[in-house]
Amino acid sequence: MEYNTSRVKLLLPEYGRNVQNMISHAMEIPEREERNRAAQAIIEVMGQLNPHLRDVDDYRHKLWAHLFIMSDFQLEVDSPYEIPEKESLAEKPERMDYPKSKIRFGHYGQYSQKILEEAIEGVKDEKERAYLTKAMGNFMKKQFLRHNNTAVENTVIAEQLSELSKGTLKLENPDENLTSTNQLLKTLGLQQNVNSNNRKQSSNSNRKKQQYKKKYKK
Repeated sequence: MEYNTSRVKLLLPEYGRNVQNMISHAMEIPEREERNRAAQAIIEVMGQLNPHLRDVDDYRHKLWAHLFIMSDFQLEVDSPYEIPEKESLAEKPERMDYPKSKIRFGHYGQYSQKILEEAIEGVKDEKERAYLTKAMGNFMKKQFLRHNNTAVENTVIAEQLSELSKGTLKLENPDENLTSTNQLLKTLGLQQNVNSNNRKQSSNSNRKKQQYKKKYKK
């Protein structure tokens, strides 16, 4: 019996042993024209084995690249695309620079903080400032509820709004100027989840009370 461990290593295992054998056979064909026909047939088989590649831009280009990779770049055929270089596979990707800016309150997001920082110098008109204060207050409350949909204090939103804008935007009477929590939860589609959690907590509490009464009834 022949084990896979004794066979030639598959360079791209997702295509299977049969496709690898087909490529090996195509490499042994002496006539270039016949090799080209064999390569075209192999490409069609590869496309059928991996239909998800059709959702990728220029997926046939990717199939041809895989064909040359599985042949260890030894297959000499006429490709409709530029043949990749073997050395390019060994190149390390460039190091990504991650943002180093610090966010005071992560649940509000970086853009909220930037808008409020720019409002310090950019918004001079009183009406525009009042509108921005109310709009950002409601937006921050909505973002807060995305992370904690059980409760939120309007005074907390007002304080953090003032802190992020360095006192430029002050929300007077937050309970009147901010949208109600229940209405925001409905717009976020979270009200049903909150009610469900509350019912579960109430049910668990009642169950524990009944168990306590039974245990200490005597």
